[in-house]
Amino acid sequence: MTRSMQRVAEAVAGDPAGCAALTVTGLAERTRTSEATVVRTSRLLGYPGYRDLRLALAALAAQQAAGGAPAVTADIAVDDSLIDVVAKLAQEEQQCLADTAAGLDVTQLEAAVSALASARRIDVYGIGASSLVGQDLVQKLLRIGLIAHAHADPHLAVTNAVQMRTGDVALAITHSGRTTDVIEPLRVAFDHGATTIAITGRPDGEIASYADHILTTSTARESELRPAAMSSRTSQLLVVDCLFIGVAQRTYDTAAPALSASYEALAHRHSPRPHR
Repeated sequence: MTRSMQRVAEAVAGDPAGCAALTVTGLAERTRTSEATVVRTSRLLGYPGYRDLRLALAALAAQQAAGGAPAVTADIAVDDSLIDVVAKLAQEEQQCLADTAAGLDVTQLEAAVSALASARRIDVYGIGASSLVGQDLVQKLLRIGLIAHAHADPHLAVTNAVQMRTGDVALAITHSGRTTDVIEPLRVAFDHGATTIAITGRPDGEIASYADHILTTSTARESELRPAAMSSRTSQLLVVDCLFIGVAQRTYDTAAPALSASYEALAHRHSPRPHR
């Protein structure tokens, strides 16, 4: 560490609670360093960014104050009661949504909405939990009359991406920004002239090289009993809902009748069947 980075490290080690309450600017002022130094120190300590370091400091401060496990934290212990599990998960979900909303670039979001609203065809790529989010988006888009496909099979995704052209949209979902099975079809679609969108927690990841528009999600911490797939999916679903509502607003004249027709087509499936 440089001397300035040492001052940041010493500050957070000496006063976890106080530093957890500070923004990156506040901690930089307190340690007489720069915001960039604070971020670099956070990464050197093993955290993706300062927000993640603040979460760790808050958990540590709570543990020190209670003399045991913190009351509300993302780290769920094997012996936690279900009441504590509910409280911890609710707190983390709320934080994920707040962080994602605060960090979402509205200019990029508007550009992505415009591209989707006018697309001839939309392909969505995702693997694992991100695939579930992709399917959620495609289901919504189909119900307002857009042509959309979700591809969880990486081979099928690439072979379909080859058919993408200018006027089409390819959207990739990857929390890490490094998932090869998602990056590859997006790259192919990008090379064939499609407008490309990435939903990712790592905007500096490899996925960014092939994305015209990047929508950043919260990078919540993992724990042994709560893998990143759970927390990342929460923030991804928020972004997907923002995209869908934006597209529905832009295409309201056609979206509203299409949505009504889809509800009507399914209405009889929700009605009680007559007894015979």
